[in-house]
Amino acid sequence: MNKSKETSFADRLSTAASAKKAAVERFRAKSLTNEPALAEHLAGRQAISIARDARAAERKAARLASDAAAKAARAAVLETEQAARATEIEKQAARDAALQAEGKAARDARYAARKARSRK
Repeated sequence: MNKSKETSFADRLSTAASAKKAAVERFRAKSLTNEPALAEHLAGRQAISIARDARAAERKAARLASDAAAKAARAAVLETEQAARATEIEKQAARDAALQAEGKAARDARYAARKARSRK
């Protein structure tokens, strides 16, 4: 007869649990952390990770510095353009005032000429 039919489910379950326990104990007995090669490998990986993080921080700092420099350059260009626009507006205002003054002088001259003709 089949051996599984002679044992109960509880017996099979406890046998499986004890086998798992034994396997875990064998694994712990071989503890991989005691091996010098593994410790060296883990230390190397940690050093690589630290170096990677440092490079990422350097790149971020460089990017932030570059962004700040570009922002300052844009601000300077914008300020220069605003100053140029303000100067152009002042020049246009001066030209408009001069044209108005010329127009008024021409009207006054026509008015004076008309008055001079009517007095004769």
